[in-house]
Amino acid sequence: MKGPLFYSKILLFGEYGIIEDSKGLSIPYNFYKGTLKVSENPSKEAIKSNESLSRFASYLSQLQKDKPELVSFDLVALKSDVASGMYFDSSIPQGYGVGSSGALVAAMYDKYATDKITVLENLTREKLLKLKTIFSNMESFFHGKSSGLDPLNSYLSLPILINSKDNIEPTGIPSQSLDGKGAVFLIDSGIVGETAPMVTLFMESLKDNGFRKMLKSQFIKYTDSCVDDFLHGDVKSLFANTKKLSKVVLSHFKPMIPEQFHQIWQKGIDTNDYYLKLCGSGGGGYILGFTQDIDKAKESLKDYKLEVVYQF
Repeated sequence: MKGPLFYSKILLFGEYGIIEDSKGLSIPYNFYKGTLKVSENPSKEAIKSNESLSRFASYLSQLQKDKPELVSFDLVALKSDVASGMYFDSSIPQGYGVGSSGALVAAMYDKYATDKITVLENLTREKLLKLKTIFSNMESFFHGKSSGLDPLNSYLSLPILINSKDNIEPTGIPSQSLDGKGAVFLIDSGIVGETAPMVTLFMESLKDNGFRKMLKSQFIKYTDSCVDDFLHGDVKSLFANTKKLSKVVLSHFKPMIPEQFHQIWQKGIDTNDYYLKLCGSGGGGYILGFTQDIDKAKESLKDYKLEVVYQF
């Protein structure tokens, strides 16, 4: 058995902000992918994945009982496949902010949901929101609270523009210019990040009046501008706003940035060689970088391996 491939994703803009209704922009990242498989000689990883799928299957069966109007699955087929040793064969690093659980959720929905919304039909806003709600409920098994965006991105394999909680749409992004000097890149922090504790930390911070004010007047404002700039291909304004966003994150989201990156984060702001931001919930995993000159950024960050995800 070998299912279709489901890709990782990168939330370019909107981390944390989308919880409070900022805009967001999420793009598929085809470098990493996963698929459901059964193997004759399972590896240690496959056995571990199968145990996790077994717990997930029980969770989905409960979800169907609790919310029959939302989603139903072919539980007989699912349980039989799990019993045969099915696992998720994935190159997507876990805890890196690139949607490892999202791809798995998308694969499970694609294979086992009955009466599923398919990618081929006319995706109205209602259908997209229904999918997002289903995925949010499914992915909560992994994170405690999920927006459902990662699986949606992986399932549709399209860039998704988040205008607000109840307004999302597939979008086109400016086509890449492969000889362009401008780039979006990833840096591997070498640390696995845990989503749940970071989100809890953010929710705690929201109780503080000053933090809430900063979020609205600065963080969300710059995030929304970055999304608009990126979609309209306004590179000059994009970098001005990304710099402001990078500063705000360094000042107010320090616990989400691994300590050894505080200095190089500041260096980017001071030199304008690159600007860093969180990739997903932070705490480890990947860090996202934006630069107008990828050669300069590589030179400036020569101790780190940069993975280019988009060029313009």
